[in-house]
Amino acid sequence: MQGFLAPQRLLLGPGPSAVHPRVLRAMSTPLIGHLDPMFLGVMNDIQTLLRRVFATVNPFTIAVSGTGSAGMEAAIVNVIEPGDRVIVGINGVFGTRLATVIERCGGKAIRVDVPWGQVIEPDSVAALLQQSSPVKAVVLVHAETSTGASQPIEPIGAMCRQYNTLLIVDAVTSLGGMPVEVDRWGIDVCYSATQKCLSCPPGLAPLTLSNRALSVVKTRSSPCHSWYFDLSLIADYWAEQSRAYHHTAPISMIYALREALRLVEEEGLPARFVRHQLNSRALVAGLTALGFSPLPPPDRQLPTLVCVTVPTHIDEAAV
Repeated sequence: MQGFLAPQRLLLGPGPSAVHPRVLRAMSTPLIGHLDPMFLGVMNDIQTLLRRVFATVNPFTIAVSGTGSAGMEAAIVNVIEPGDRVIVGINGVFGTRLATVIERCGGKAIRVDVPWGQVIEPDSVAALLQQSSPVKAVVLVHAETSTGASQPIEPIGAMCRQYNTLLIVDAVTSLGGMPVEVDRWGIDVCYSATQKCLSCPPGLAPLTLSNRALSVVKTRSSPCHSWYFDLSLIADYWAEQSRAYHHTAPISMIYALREALRLVEEEGLPARFVRHQLNSRALVAGLTALGFSPLPPPDRQLPTLVCVTVPTHIDEAAV
């Protein structure tokens, strides 16, 4: 069997995205132990840099070992217990998946279904918060990859505070490419993935919890359904005060994420957001000229990903 060298591709799918050579070089540097003091310093750097990207001061801001789906599972299995009522917005594939994970945890998913390409209106959530109280959490997808729709978060965050309900947000396709304001929007749990707007290989899921959410995790009435994703245990590995072993961290991926976040810092988030917006507008204009119209309405289109409808005379599979 011959060695494998991947060709250089222009990646235009929903993920993974292109990775900077500096990030690839960081991955190839020598391994050190996952409890080595130098490696713990790298983890500290990642926490600092992730807080800036998430726009939060949350002490619990880490990178979960696994892809975006790992972040999703970690968020849900730690917060939701059997019998909990959870309002979940469903306007695409990933809202549907969230409802499935909630139900596997024994939670009662109260579904807000809207047509794909649309967003969940705050009034719909407000009505359900009134009718279904007490509600443990509201769960929303900020950037729905399957439809290209951008979900407003801030007004729903204010409602959740009013009803003492947690707000959990999927930012897999938005973090690093458009504003994600965890503290200002009142988000309690927010997770993402490295392989999209952070331009890092897949393998880690950035995750942040408010102190309110962390208190819920630590005072569960039943054990977390997952040992691997038990954040009360993982917290002790990422905390400077303890550094208790939980599992072997993906060391090379941690190197890669640190370098990718350094690149985000160098470009600056405002410039990064503008770049995504300009590229998105150019792509939409070109696709529209070819007869492909975006699925979401103009004021709800993501700048980080473009989903279009295919004219009936075009063979979608052939394209």
